[in-house]
Formats: sequence, C-alpha cells, structure tokens
Amino acid sequence: MFGGPTGQPPGYGHPPAGPQHGYGHGAYREPPPEPGMPDPERTRRAVGCGCWSFGMGVGAFLLVLLFVLFPAVQGMGLATMQAMCVGAVLAIPAMFVYLTVPRLLDRYDPEPWYALLMALLWGAVASCGLSALINSLVGEVIGGEVGNVVSLVISAPVVEEATKGMLVLGYLYFLRREFDGVVDGIIYATFVAIGFAGVENVIYYARAGLAAEQDMLGVTFFMRGILTPWAHPLFTSMTGIGVGIARETDNALVRWTAPVIGYFAAVVLHAIWNGVTVLPGGGLIVCVMLPLWLLFVVAFLVIVAVLVSRRGKIIRAHLLDEVALGHLSQAELDLVASAFGGLVAYFRRGRQGTEFVRAVARLALSKWHSARAMRGLKHTVSMDFIIPLRRRIKDLRNQGASPV
Repeated sequence: MFGGPTGQPPGYGHPPAGPQHGYGHGAYREPPPEPGMPDPERTRRAVGCGCWSFGMGVGAFLLVLLFVLFPAVQGMGLATMQAMCVGAVLAIPAMFVYLTVPRLLDRYDPEPWYALLMALLWGAVASCGLSALINSLVGEVIGGEVGNVVSLVISAPVVEEATKGMLVLGYLYFLRREFDGVVDGIIYATFVAIGFAGVENVIYYARAGLAAEQDMLGVTFFMRGILTPWAHPLFTSMTGIGVGIARETDNALVRWTAPVIGYFAAVVLHAIWNGVTVLPGGGLIVCVMLPLWLLFVVAFLVIVAVLVSRRGKIIRAHLLDEVALGHLSQAELDLVASAFGGLVAYFRRGRQGTEFVRAVARLALSKWHSARAMRGLKHTVSMDFIIPLRRRIKDLRNQGASPV
C-alpha cells in the first residue's frame, strides 16, 4: 500500500432469529434478545468487539497522523485536503457499487448487517492505517528506489494481507455463529478488502491529483477504479477461503494449516501483481498480464458461484427431515433452498417473510454444523440453536410470516 517513499501506485448468515446481543456497542449494538434463544458466546463476542474497537482507534489515529497532520506540518495541508476530497468523490461511490457483488452472492443466508459493516470499516480504517505506517517505515528505512521496491513488492503484500486477514480470522473465533464456511469467509474477506481498497484509492487519487502530470489522475482512476477494482478482494479472498475451510473441516491438521496456506496464496498473488510494475518493460508486461488477470477474476467468480450453489444444496439436504416431521412444508423448503428465496419472501410478506426464510436457513446450517461436530465427537454451539429455531419458525408461521 502507498508504494513506499516515492508514493507510486502499484499498478454472517444472519444470527438465529432471536437474540443478537453482546457483539458491538454504540452505533453497532445488536437488537435485543428474544426469549428462548441461547447465547452461549456473549462474552467471547464482547471481547471481540473490544479488540475491533482498539484496532479501529489505532488505525484512525495513524490515518489522521500520516495524511492530515504530516501534510499540514509540511505546509501542504489545504492542497492535500482538497485533493483528498476529489479522491473521495471518485473512490467512495464506486466502493458502494462494488459491494453489490458480494451481497448478490450471499443470497441463501445473508450475513448480518453489523458484521458486514464492521468488516468494511476494519478494512477502511484499521487495516489501512496500520499498513500505511509499516509500509512507509520500510520504504523510508531502506531508502531510495530499493526501498520503494521492497515496500511495494514485499512489505505491502505481507502487511496488508495480514491486517485484512485479521478480521476474517477474528470472526472465526469471536463471531463463530455467523461464520458457516467457505462462502462466509469469501464474503467477509471481500467486504474488508473493498473497504481497504476504497480508502487506498482515495489516497492514490489524491496523490495523482497533486502530481505535476496533468493526466495522472485520469490514468490512475482508469487503472485502479475501472480495470482492477477487484484486486484486493481477490487477494484477500484467498485468506477467506482458507479460514472458511478451517471452519468446515473435521481434520485438526487442515484446520490449522488452511488459513496459513490461504494467507500465503494471498501474499503471493499480491506480490506478483505489485511486482509487475517494477520490472523492466512494465508496460508490455501489464498488457500481457491484464487479460490473464481478467480471466482469473472470471474463473474465481465462477468458483464462488459454485460454492454458493453448494450452500443451497446443503440447506436443502438438512431440511428434508424437517419436511418429513411436519415442521416445514415442501413449498417452504423449495422457497428457502431457491437462489432468491429471501427476495421473494420480502416481496410477499415484508421483513417478517425475510426473517422466516433466514430462520429456516439458519436451522439448516445449524444442523449441518451439528452433524460435523457429532462426527468428530465434539460439541458446537449450533446444537443449542436447533430447538429454539424450530420454535421461532413455528411462531413466525403463526404470525403469517410464511411466504407460501
């Protein structure tokens, strides 16, 4: 991030219907709990919220220090702020457009809004602030063109993917009930990476606007905002996949190694992409790499679509016995396991219809987690949600929330 001393740019399902408390405070406080729903991880989520808040505070301080106070001391405060405003106008609206893609992919059991918002803010503030400080220090300590290359190709991939990955790994431990598997890992990784890329783009656009070359801002916006907006989400999704595999597996070795391998893959992809800009004949290499890059992005999206479809099949498979027991109708099962069941439910029954679909999907995923735990002779908090969720679904149906 931020390219070293020269500044050249490098070319959870919803919680079970019921209690959602203990994670977040202030603007991010969860709705009050409903009677009858367990909350065995309240303390853990509260600790996680404290860690998140501390990281956000440190990141915010570093961003203000590096990009507001330092320029002001150097007599560039007003010009820098004006350039930052222009950068924000170009970067922030585009960031929200990019967010529509992971939201569309996360359609079977959408992650709760507070978890997605906290992931986005972590990438934008905590990860950006910590990465900016470390990468700048590496570039300044080494100095010269060598410092710029080391910061760009080594420090940036290692540090940025680590700070972004902290959020995904933290969710696995502190927000486990909202982390079901690989798809959730990708969704959280994408949100934290889009937040990071959004603020990083603000800074790159501001630097381009302050540059002597008149067309630098347009070129930078085209390269970063149009051609390669999915670079950071793609890198960090490798970590998300690794952490998601750790959530799904019963194998202890895989559980510990998958996140490490995912992080390593993210760093390698990031380093290769940044390294292209510092090689001789970089323009020609970019022309060759760009089509391959776009092909890789398309292939990745296809893989994600397959994983999302797999989640729908998992939900269907773990609800068949609910139909046999009379807890659900076949029509309700077909709707919940369909690609856009939540959207259909919203148009038919409003927010209650959406809550009904999410409660049924959460029931299926809780049974999935429980089945995995039983195979490994372990206990999971998901077991505690099954009976209360059945009661909640029955209550919602009695209230007319069933969309069929």
